[in-house]
Amino acid sequence: MTARRRPTLRDIALSLDLSVNTVSRALADKDAVSPETRERVKEEAERLGYVPNTMARSLVLRNAMTLGLVITNPANPFYARLISAIEERGRERGYSLMLMVTEDSAENERRAAEELMRWGVDGVLAIPVQHGAEHWSRLRKSGTPVVLLNRHLPELDADVVGVDYYAGARAATEHVLDGGATELYLVEEDLEISPVSERIRGFRETLAARGIAAPDDAVVRVDPAAAPEGVPVSGPFDPGVAYAVGAELARRAGPGAVVLAGNDYHALGLYRAFAERGLRVGTDIGVVGHGDHPFSAYLDPALTTVRLPAPDVGRAGVDRLLERVQSGPDSAAEDADPIRTLLAPELVVRASAGPLRRRGEH
Repeated sequence: MTARRRPTLRDIALSLDLSVNTVSRALADKDAVSPETRERVKEEAERLGYVPNTMARSLVLRNAMTLGLVITNPANPFYARLISAIEERGRERGYSLMLMVTEDSAENERRAAEELMRWGVDGVLAIPVQHGAEHWSRLRKSGTPVVLLNRHLPELDADVVGVDYYAGARAATEHVLDGGATELYLVEEDLEISPVSERIRGFRETLAARGIAAPDDAVVRVDPAAAPEGVPVSGPFDPGVAYAVGAELARRAGPGAVVLAGNDYHALGLYRAFAERGLRVGTDIGVVGHGDHPFSAYLDPALTTVRLPAPDVGRAGVDRLLERVQSGPDSAAEDADPIRTLLAPELVVRASAGPLRRRGEH
């Protein structure tokens, strides 16, 4: 079977006995074309199924009207909301979106950057894997602006739009300390990325400011390989990986202890581990999450967590990138003054962090 040829401006012109230039001007709603001719051209274009060739147009205008988005893992609910907000904001501004997924692989990220360079997108939003910045530097040298989302790269002086994870960790830690907790733990992903390091810093510095000496093992790093046999694990955002460390924490933590989790999926795994060992979350032991994922309000007890402004990050990222795009090639250069924008998260207080029973209480 022969593929059907795509209708062109010439096909419309031949059908109506008009010049290609007249047809082009009519479809673009430009002057020097009568309303009657414009209407005839548009009706014929619809009848033939004509669709403008965006790539050809971009070669003429030197503007692809397309933004690249390089993301690590769209299964992360935060990133799923981020993608939706970016696509919506881009569409409002007349831009399409080209999505590339790296799964936190440096090699996949390098290929994604090179592919976007070949396609000639107008700008790139990227959640970097944080292992090397050479490919992003090459992209910027080609005149393509890059704005980093949610993570920063110390070796790349690029704009960053993200969440203030340090402030979120401080707010959560202060909340449980104000509730009387004296034994605290933080369960975090075993990833060397800025959101994790900022949450750990916020946790430790808040304890220090209150005069509480936290032992080194107060921060528990979760390794996906640590999930017990038979517990399915699909990635770092998975309850199974925190379930394994929850069992150990249940033995170690004293009555009235509180465990802060780096994301709500880890909190879900902790709930199960504690329940299996006879500890009631919100009564015997406290749990605080991070992310405010849709299931969090429906756990028993409802999860106290840190709500992240994903849609706001997405919209602000697109706006910042288009400022760079519209400022011209000099704005994409590596010596352009970078702007760092961190949006505040919100602590959502529910029932999972107490009030808790203390040692000796019944």
